[in-house]
Amino acid sequence: MAAYVIDSALFRDQFSTAQMREIFSDETTVQRWLDVEAALAKVQARLGIIPQRAADEICAKARVELIDLPDLKREMDRTSHPIVPLLRAMKKVCSGDAAEYIHWGATTQDIIDTGTMLQVRDALEVIGTRYAELEGHLVKLAQTHRDLTMVARSHGQQALPITFGFKAAVWVEEMRRNQERFASMKQRVLVGQFSGAVGTLAALGDKGIAVQEALFEELGLGCPRIHWHVSRDSIAELACVLAICTGTIGKIAHEVYSLQKTETAELEEPFAMGKVGSSTMPHKRNPPTCETVVALARLVRNTAPMALESIMAEHERDKIVLQTEREFISRLCCMSDAAALKLGYVCANLTVRPANMEKNLFIQRGLLMSEAVMMGLSDRLGRQEAHEIVYEVCMDVFERGGDFREALLANPKVAAGIDAQTIDKMLDPHGYTGMAGFFVDRVVGQQAR
Repeated sequence: MAAYVIDSALFRDQFSTAQMREIFSDETTVQRWLDVEAALAKVQARLGIIPQRAADEICAKARVELIDLPDLKREMDRTSHPIVPLLRAMKKVCSGDAAEYIHWGATTQDIIDTGTMLQVRDALEVIGTRYAELEGHLVKLAQTHRDLTMVARSHGQQALPITFGFKAAVWVEEMRRNQERFASMKQRVLVGQFSGAVGTLAALGDKGIAVQEALFEELGLGCPRIHWHVSRDSIAELACVLAICTGTIGKIAHEVYSLQKTETAELEEPFAMGKVGSSTMPHKRNPPTCETVVALARLVRNTAPMALESIMAEHERDKIVLQTEREFISRLCCMSDAAALKLGYVCANLTVRPANMEKNLFIQRGLLMSEAVMMGLSDRLGRQEAHEIVYEVCMDVFERGGDFREALLANPKVAAGIDAQTIDKMLDPHGYTGMAGFFVDRVVGQQAR
């Protein structure tokens, strides 16, 4: 039995993906620490700070498969330190005195923060691809169903007609804004950390800046203008942006979930024979994928407060903050990735039920079109007077039953100004979707902004 769902052989694929678990595995974590140490030795040899032979040996042996991870764990427990045991392990595998030149001028947090940023970079590359794929599926939904009329709902009640393509186009635009946030965030987050014990690079004298710049060029990370040992705002931004992006994903999943309800039945997440909805009710066709996505969105969102709390770090080093981040960064990325992947699957294979959308347009027997009637009467009666008349008719139909068309024709104030043919036209929901098609075209790019 696993202590946490991401580590559970039974549940891990509901809360993460194999690709993301590999990025944040112990093996990859140690390898990224070694990658930083090797890159540091490489650039320091190039700058004449350490011998080239030492750098070559360090680079050759900076491989996680050469490290005894169980022994590393025992030493980490004994020393209460993550990097010193790694340096000692490297001393065992490096020939000669090469290991004496590892970690030259660095501090532990430099290695851990930079290693984490390498992992986060890999994670964001995967998540970014998921977002792009999801956007593509949403665009296809918007294009395919551009003119498919359905009910719009506000406050959980029927409101006016729209098209399903219009609804999907709203999702597309929100995802695009999220991708803009995502891309901008990466520029600030994917920054390395190498500044020595308290951020001044004192151990390297006047060569510190050259080492720092060369190191991050070698690793492909941004170079900070000053150390960020206790400036954790970038990690908070990472959490907040992923929470926003995953919030949108959760919102879309919840909409599918809501529109799959039996009484509505306009959408359905992918179904195949063998998928079971209940152990006791064989008829059930539940939306478990969408439910999982909504749960993931809530879990990711709840990471943001902890990340924001970590901004308040103390002095020039604060391990309390670092231990907090160690717990949530991998979880944040794993769940964000899983949510995006799952919703992409849902949207790529979504079942759309036009017949039920059409049926639901008329379940209120015309009341859906009250605004159209009110606006039609406004030219003759004024907008407020028209609202009052149509309101009274609507409430009477709602309470007593009957048909909106018949009730309108029976009202002398309405009948005096509008004939039956005009009312029939007003009550056609397919003719009252406004500029829905135009907006779809504008969003998906068929019409210039």
